[in-house]
Amino acid sequence: MFWIDYWYVILVVPALLVATYAQVKVQSAFKKYSQVGTRSGLSGAEASSLIQRQNGIQIPIEQVRGSMTDHFDPRTNVIRLSETVCNVRSVAAIGVAAHETGHALQYEEGYGPIKLRAAIVPVTNFATSVSPIMIIVGLVASWQWLAMAGVAFFSLSVLFQLITLPVEFNASARALKALSAGGVLTAEELDGAKKVLSAAALTYVAALLVSLMNLLRLLLIVAGRGRRGD
Repeated sequence: MFWIDYWYVILVVPALLVATYAQVKVQSAFKKYSQVGTRSGLSGAEASSLIQRQNGIQIPIEQVRGSMTDHFDPRTNVIRLSETVCNVRSVAAIGVAAHETGHALQYEEGYGPIKLRAAIVPVTNFATSVSPIMIIVGLVASWQWLAMAGVAFFSLSVLFQLITLPVEFNASARALKALSAGGVLTAEELDGAKKVLSAAALTYVAALLVSLMNLLRLLLIVAGRGRRGD
């Protein structure tokens, strides 16, 4: 039952290092461009409101505590902006606020990937919560079918991360387009916002990589135990 998890060291640790690098990069980019003002002088919340008006929607904006806690909540139809974005007048604040507004526009237009992601959230949450139990019990009891079923359940988290990528990339593309077309940022300022959003996108790529490596690790462990049991 007890073994040294070499696959975690070989597969998952390098992926976690990439994820750590992505987090450092996005924090560095956000910090840098949080200190850069804009010609328009708009705050994050004001930029979001302007983009909404330009696209014919009106969604409430709320401030939430913390930094980089920004998100669009489709359940309550509210854009929540962090303390470092909501009333801050910087390139980074406007870029992040525009990104979250991009998510609101996705829901408003019925963008397919975001609807699919929302639909599988309950199933994914359930599957990822029970998959470790299924795998452990399957390995202890030498029930290969149960362990493999647990791995299959875990794979739903990989699917969720995979669907997240186009959702996030599209929201950033919408944000940059709106900021450019609406004249909210100059070309130079827009380049700074793009760097912030590109760094943020890297964190989602890293999350997918971590999930993929964990899935491969679990497959190798379960398959290896199955061969030893033959």
